[in-house]
Amino acid sequence: MTLTREVPIKPRDAALLFVDVQNFSANRDGAEFKGLTAEEFKPYEWYFERLEGDVIPAMQRIQAAARKAGVEVMYTCIESLTLDGRDRSLDYKITGFNVPKGSWDGQVIDQIAPEGDEIVLPKSSSSVFVSTHIDYILRNLGVRQVIISGLITDQCVESAIRDACDLGYLVTQVTDACLTYSQERHDNSLRTINGYCRQMTSDDLIRELEGG
Repeated sequence: MTLTREVPIKPRDAALLFVDVQNFSANRDGAEFKGLTAEEFKPYEWYFERLEGDVIPAMQRIQAAARKAGVEVMYTCIESLTLDGRDRSLDYKITGFNVPKGSWDGQVIDQIAPEGDEIVLPKSSSSVFVSTHIDYILRNLGVRQVIISGLITDQCVESAIRDACDLGYLVTQVTDACLTYSQERHDNSLRTINGYCRQMTSDDLIRELEGG
């Protein structure tokens, strides 16, 4: 048998994971941007134009297709287990990230809000596989294929892809349903992580799910 990453999605074996698509980092009023002057916000204009105009709509389409196909839909959000963030990683403490437990910033954005009992995991480090028990959950669900969409392409998304691969999952990255703060960074990340995963556009993934 030839080993390959190019394995079509089998819905019963798959989960769609949205990484950090939350008010903190995907809403103009999120804590990461709140309080910035108009001048300070300028570097993020491109990001929000792409996010609101292209990326969130792509996320909505793949979310709907995954639900229809019977793929498990999951979410992870930066959110401390405490109010003061004393449990978060050293890196997050140095960076200054603290999304308090139960806060609005820690919630998935309304546009792709979870439905029913879809699983949402709070994380306090870059990789969801480090600071949550997602690996245990995926194995209990019988998941072997992980579809990844989210923010930020060259940070938490990359971390999730690498760790998922090392733990034995087949990973598909939805390239136009991920985003970072510039086109250059986004494109460089896609090239860098290509050796770890299968990469598809949202339209190609939807066609695959509909066919499967």
